[in-house]
Amino acid sequence: MAHITLPEGLPGIIGLMAFRPEVAAPMRELSEFLLRGPNSLTSAEREIIATYTSSQNGCYFCQMGHGAAAAHHLGGNLELIDQVKRDFQTAPISSKLKALLAIAGHVQKGGKHVTPEDIERARQMGATDLEIHDTVLIAAAFCMYNRYVDGLATSAPRGPEAYLAMGARLAEQGYANSATTAAVESTV
Repeated sequence: MAHITLPEGLPGIIGLMAFRPEVAAPMRELSEFLLRGPNSLTSAEREIIATYTSSQNGCYFCQMGHGAAAAHHLGGNLELIDQVKRDFQTAPISSKLKALLAIAGHVQKGGKHVTPEDIERARQMGATDLEIHDTVLIAAAFCMYNRYVDGLATSAPRGPEAYLAMGARLAEQGYANSATTAAVESTV
C-alpha cells in the first residue's frame, strides 16, 4: 500500500505522475531525451542501462518496465535482459556496453565510486565522451526515479507478462507523449 493516496490501479511512476501531473511532463521529457533522443547508443542499450541501474536499486517496477522496453527493441529477447541483470559481464553484449554498465553500477552506489579506470576502460572499448556522459546521466536519473517509485511504496504488478505491452508502447511511442502515458496506464 502506497504511503500516500494515489489513483487506483496505476502502479509505479504512472500513479505518481497522475498524482502530480505538473512534474510528470518534465520527467517524461527527460526520459524521452535520455532513452530515445539522438545518440550513438541505441535505444536498446540505453534502456539496458536504465534496467540494470533499476535492478541494482531493487526497483521492481522500473527494472521490469524498462527491461520490457529494451527487450522489445531487441525483438523480444527477455532472456538477454535477465542475463544482464544477473551478471552483465557474462551476458552476450558488447564490451563497450559492459564497460558502460560498470560505470552505471558505480553511479548507482554513488557518483564518487566512478573511477578514472572505469572511464579509461570504457574509452578503450570504444565509448565516446558523450556515451560516457549519457550513461552517468541515465544511471543518476534512474536512481532518482527508482527512489521516487519505491520511496512512496507504489504498487508494482508481478511477473514479466504484466510489463510486455507497456514496454512495447514505450519502445514504439516513447515517453513524452501523454497519449502514450494513457495507453501504458491501460496495460498495467
